[in-house]
Amino acid sequence: MKCYILIKDDVPDEFAPVIAAHASLAMYLKWQDHEDVRKWVDGPFSKVVCRVGEGEWNKVKDESGCITLTESALDQREVALVFRPREEWPKPFRFLRKWKPQA
Repeated sequence: MKCYILIKDDVPDEFAPVIAAHASLAMYLKWQDHEDVRKWVDGPFSKVVCRVGEGEWNKVKDESGCITLTESALDQREVALVFRPREEWPKPFRFLRKWKPQA
């Protein structure tokens, strides 16, 4: 079980930790009674944070179990997608880049 958090690649690096924290909490609060979330919380509690471009964003944003997050400090711009944990992920998720600060 793992939870994916996708952060847009044009979000400044200094916002990423807070956005990821908000995403994880938003997902939990929305689906805390869902069987997969309870299983995830009891298990290894894995999260994958990825940096995505607009094309990657558009490929997965309509996937079930997704929340879109905005950032008030960035004029309420959409900055992240968080997905309810699951065992199996659709193919596009296998090719996403893990988040790391831009050089």
